Amino acid sequence: MDIRSIASAAGGYAAARPATKVDPEFQGNSPTDQLRSSFASFANTLQVGEQTAVQSMTGDGDPHALVQALAQTELAVETAVTVRNKVVEAYQEILRMPV
Repeated sequence: MDIRSIASAAGGYAAARPATKVDPEFQGNSPTDQLRSSFASFANTLQVGEQTAVQSMTGDGDPHALVQALAQTELAVETAVTVRNKVVEAYQEILRMPV
């Protein structure tokens, strides 16, 4: 067994570990504030994508910026749909519980 592979794995773990920590932006906020912030971020992403698309249609926009904005918008919408599906599944599970 090579010690370099273990050291490499430990280094990778150390680099990935901060990703599991709580986002400082949300630390100390109530869940309502976090949810409100998430909705505001979602709406902002959609607005930026729409503005970039309008600029590209009028000839003032950068094609690279358009592709990037559309990818971010697509990711935001897919995330929102996934969260909605999980909420619906949880609600249906609650309805199936015996009283």
